[in-house]
Amino acid sequence: MLYAMIRRAVHGALLLAAVATFAAAQDNAAHIARLIEALGIQAGAVVADVGAGDGQLAIPIARQVGPSGRVYATELPGRPVEELRAAIEKADVKNVEIVEGHTLRTNLPPECCDGIFIRFVYHHFADPSAMNASLREALKPGGRLAIIEFAPKGPEATSPADRAAGNTHGVTAETVARELKQAGFEVSTSEQRPDKAVFVAASKPVK
Repeated sequence: MLYAMIRRAVHGALLLAAVATFAAAQDNAAHIARLIEALGIQAGAVVADVGAGDGQLAIPIARQVGPSGRVYATELPGRPVEELRAAIEKADVKNVEIVEGHTLRTNLPPECCDGIFIRFVYHHFADPSAMNASLREALKPGGRLAIIEFAPKGPEATSPADRAAGNTHGVTAETVARELKQAGFEVSTSEQRPDKAVFVAASKPVK
């Protein structure tokens, strides 16, 4: 009986893990499709994934822009950037350039990108004004920015430093849009769904 109980428990855990993996894959696919549309990503485009994690979005976007395009994938120094580098090497994509990021700036070349996207990272910016200025600098005139986020379950934090944990974990679409406007972006989309999903799109004005 004990063996049977253990077997059912293991089977249940594996089933839950499989469901979670499937759900994550669906989210990735939906986010990739939304980003391609919002940023107008085509073959030959230069795009950056700021806070790329393990490359779940950077790798398929790199395949979308093709060999004539480029994806900059940024992560913080140490283990995060090393794990990103390993994931890119494993995927064998040749048009991804890894950039060691910083908490206050992207470290991307000036006016290098047609588009930049950020998923589930914006709420970690302790100084959004500094980072948004850096994002704007990295975009070409007319370049687009897309941010995927989630709103907090409780009240929104009054300080950016309190957005990364607890009941105030997350950031609202309204706040992201306001901070981007303050940085000189033109906001075209600001959405917050009942499930707390946030999507904000903006562009750098043409000179």
